[in-house]
Amino acid sequence: MTKLTITRTLGALALLAVGGVHYQQYHYAFYSSIPTIGPLFLVNFIAATVLGLYLLPPFRPLRRLGHLPDQLAALGGIGVAAGAFVALLISEQTPLFGFMEQGYRFAIVFALASEALAVALLALFLWTGRGSARRHKGASGRTQSGASSRQGTVAPTTTR
Repeated sequence: MTKLTITRTLGALALLAVGGVHYQQYHYAFYSSIPTIGPLFLVNFIAATVLGLYLLPPFRPLRRLGHLPDQLAALGGIGVAAGAFVALLISEQTPLFGFMEQGYRFAIVFALASEALAVALLALFLWTGRGSARRHKGASGRTQSGASSRQGTVAPTTTR
């Protein structure tokens, strides 16, 4: 398993944890009854779950499109997790959409930890993929498709 696969998979698992804690709070802690916050928890659950499930499998369904779909999913996951992290920190200090969290119970600590972990792992996935793409291009100046990235280069010929 490559570093790229490991960071993508662990980031996906952290993102699924983000979605799971939001669903738990939405459904079982009755956040669904809180105006604005309830629907946002549901949206966070859906987005984190869809992106996490897309990033999770070892096979890449859209491989023919290169790494772009994975990179966009990772960026989306970072946005979901970072947005939830910041919103939770804000709601601990001041009301957010009329709602304010109280204390650091287990669900809040778990949410903050999973969100921070998802951001870190998905950012590492993007960073590792960046370095991997450079190495893959290699010294030959060829891209993944095999086309030369050097423009206007003419191969030397010898005539006798």
